[in-house]
Amino acid sequence: MQVRGYLYVLCAAALWALIGPLSKQAIAYGVEPLEAAFWRSAIGWSLFAAHAFSARCWKLQRADAPAVAAFGVFGVATLFGAYIMSIHYVGAALASVLLYTAPAWVAVLAWLMLGEAMTGNKIIALCMTIAGVACVSLGPSLLSGQGLGAVNMPGVLLGLLSGLSYATYYIFGKRYLGRYQTPTLFLYALPVGCLCLLPFVPFSQKSWQAWATLAALALTTTYGAYSVYYAGLRRLEATRTAIVASLEPVLAAALAYVWWDERFDLAGYVGSALILGAVLCTILGSPAKSVDTEPEPAIEASA
Repeated sequence: MQVRGYLYVLCAAALWALIGPLSKQAIAYGVEPLEAAFWRSAIGWSLFAAHAFSARCWKLQRADAPAVAAFGVFGVATLFGAYIMSIHYVGAALASVLLYTAPAWVAVLAWLMLGEAMTGNKIIALCMTIAGVACVSLGPSLLSGQGLGAVNMPGVLLGLLSGLSYATYYIFGKRYLGRYQTPTLFLYALPVGCLCLLPFVPFSQKSWQAWATLAALALTTTYGAYSVYYAGLRRLEATRTAIVASLEPVLAAALAYVWWDERFDLAGYVGSALILGAVLCTILGSPAKSVDTEPEPAIEASA
């Protein structure tokens, strides 16, 4: 059972690592970054909708609808949009590293919003994250003597915003993810994200290669990755699941190197190691908890 759980989470990490290469491929075919984020949400929603209705798990309690809608705004529109724009500005490798500042954001948000203690491990992880981000984003320009003017600050800030929005998955999940099946939540959250992205999307005519890339992006990194990740959560402790999933930026950097010849300098590799170390420090400093099987929804009212 545990071996299968590890395989599911490894599969999710590998699928999420495809976000950068597939997004860059779509952009290379002439798709604007925010349009790619929109179609990732829209096509992913159609897949989750088919799953939800075939499994008869479309019920959502009315009282939970505002929270699910807020998750659509911050966990879908903001995450998908900020992440792909960061990929566009600074590349898939650096964007994936900045995304994994999420555990540091989680520590701060949980302290402010959930009353969780700010432990020594969390403070160390925050310092490691700040140092890591400085290395990967500022280090190359400062070491070369070009100064801060050479830093692509919009790309760095968007990468940090994607990490912050990714952190909301944990805050939202503390209250809601255990009450519904995965397709149920994304059945309602993804269209909210689409509507938020819609005003900023410059739609354009696309080749069949662009459509195929967008479909692959939605199938693998949205529907596929979230489905297998939560299948892994049903079989593993949360701590072990998170450690395995933290391989995503490593895989993303490797794919970016093979696919687009993106690479870090020494400062970038040191910074990446610091951020991944902060992830492990945050996770290992938390008590291990077992994760129950994702429940069948016992809620009758529909939103």
